[in-house]
Amino acid sequence: MRPVLTVEQMRAVDADALAAGVAEELLVERAGTAVAVGALRLLGGGYGRRVVVLAGKGNNGADGRVAAGHLARRGARVTVVPVAEAPERIAGRGGVDLVIDAAFGTGFRGTYRAPAVAPGVRVLAVDIPSGIDGDTGEACGEPLRADVTVTFAALKTGLLQGDGPALAGRVAVADIGLDVGRATIGLVEDADVAAALPARPRSAHKWQSALAVVAGSPGMTGAASLCAMGGYRAGAGMVRLGVPGADPDAPAAAEAVTSRLPAEGWAKEALAMAERCRALVVGPGLGRAPGVAQELRALVAGFDGPVVIDADGLFALGTGDEAARALAPCRGRAVLTPHDGEFARLTGAGPGADRIAATRAAAAGLGAVVLLKGPTTVVADPAGTVRLVTAGSPRLATAGTGDVLAGAVGALAARGLGTLDAAALGAHVHGSAAALGPPEGLVAGDLPDLLARWLSALHGD
Repeated sequence: MRPVLTVEQMRAVDADALAAGVAEELLVERAGTAVAVGALRLLGGGYGRRVVVLAGKGNNGADGRVAAGHLARRGARVTVVPVAEAPERIAGRGGVDLVIDAAFGTGFRGTYRAPAVAPGVRVLAVDIPSGIDGDTGEACGEPLRADVTVTFAALKTGLLQGDGPALAGRVAVADIGLDVGRATIGLVEDADVAAALPARPRSAHKWQSALAVVAGSPGMTGAASLCAMGGYRAGAGMVRLGVPGADPDAPAAAEAVTSRLPAEGWAKEALAMAERCRALVVGPGLGRAPGVAQELRALVAGFDGPVVIDADGLFALGTGDEAARALAPCRGRAVLTPHDGEFARLTGAGPGADRIAATRAAAAGLGAVVLLKGPTTVVADPAGTVRLVTAGSPRLATAGTGDVLAGAVGALAARGLGTLDAAALGAHVHGSAAALGPPEGLVAGDLPDLLARWLSALHGD
């Protein structure tokens, strides 16, 4: 898991190093050297290249000045421009090859209007593009769009949410000798999935990873089918599917063991269906008929394993304290998977600019793991540990993909992962699998097979 730091945590990391006797000048030298190396890679060498360094008064400016010295020694023609003296436009076409944005760092507050840069001139940002909020990633003014950002010690939250990803370009993390053990946020990568999900042992059998799914309703069986197939393709050995009130002859996932549940008062029978299952998914396509909330709460209270609650299940939980009370019987065992609108209903307010802080607060208040879907998916547990997932893409912006995600998260929980890992790794697998599909026209029904393909390739199968 790659560590990610907030602005406050990064300040504490710097303070720890200084308290341990590391000289600030040494840290600046290391950072500036890393910037120079990044610039040389971006330019393909230094000799004869024309570089402008936009340098602020703080540490970012100091890093930029150190980089300028290294580049000059490599034969580059470097001009250091104090931010206060920067022109409105930096020309290209024989004028400049690279602009190093060392104006402001992660602690910037206010509004910054960067000089315009001519087309074809590359931009390298130091730590974070100037004018980007280090925590939220919000653009404050008119920052430069970087081709590369060289950040230090660890990723910053502002590089992974808001406007940060679009403005930072490719991000390179430079190790400058700081201890980032304070990080409580991690970015999920393929290696994390491989480490957490070893290949099945020879002795595996279907009940070891059995998953119960209570989903769908009359006319809404598609959501149930997608959820069940998402569970199967993410490794559930058996999926037991209950669809309240649905026609028993209605199409469902062929491999699922389907139980007919009554239209009303279905919780007791659903619990009996789920008795041997290791995890439960409830909500996709359940509808919002009177009585659904009461049955869902009884089901959640009665099941003693991990519970993934999605879609109409989130609606049935209610809002604020009401939702927290409904989740109290399974505190620490529930995973909620809201989009922004569902999040606002659950908590009373939308996530706002700092989606990480909002998700963390929601998880603590609800006593559940919260997976907030988005361009960067944020997963937090009640203790404040956060996982970020950037594997998703606009390909997933189509109906039904969330049903597949819920099934995949449930399957990983059934395979033995804790709720935080099941949610975070499930979101990563889901997004990574979508990348194997077509850039245009991907539909939710494509995803289950892509899940299986991606997971199989992970182990070299």
